[in-house]
Amino acid sequence: MARMHSGAKGKAGSKKPAKHTPSWAPYKDKEVEKLVVKYAKSGKSGSEVGMILRDSHGVNSVKALTGKSVAVIMKEHDVATELPEDMLSLIRKLIAIKSHLLKNKHDMTAGRGLILATSKIRRLAKYYKREGKISAKWELNQDRLKMYLE
Repeated sequence: MARMHSGAKGKAGSKKPAKHTPSWAPYKDKEVEKLVVKYAKSGKSGSEVGMILRDSHGVNSVKALTGKSVAVIMKEHDVATELPEDMLSLIRKLIAIKSHLLKNKHDMTAGRGLILATSKIRRLAKYYKREGKISAKWELNQDRLKMYLE
């Protein structure tokens, strides 16, 4: 499958761990849920929580242990953000590109990056509205971008 905005091809990506719960798992499902909630309350995103659990606690897969993903656990305990994590990271990228363009007005490559990032956000928003994960009235407001991150 080709990349979205370039002619590049490739199948690079991480491999998923085994679906079964390993016998050496250091934590039980309730303990893992408590850890997820603890890190989410401290301001970590879902992917950051997963990396911390993998690297520091030896939990290879939250879903294999608990039967639920990190995002579902965060949503159950009301510690999830309004917008999905992938959209927030694209908004962060958009803010960084805009601040770069304020200093470097003639950077045409960054201008194209701004257009591509905006189109990705709009495409994601359309999908999340259809799935009911964000409000149907949500719109990307270019003047109030930093508000989305708070």
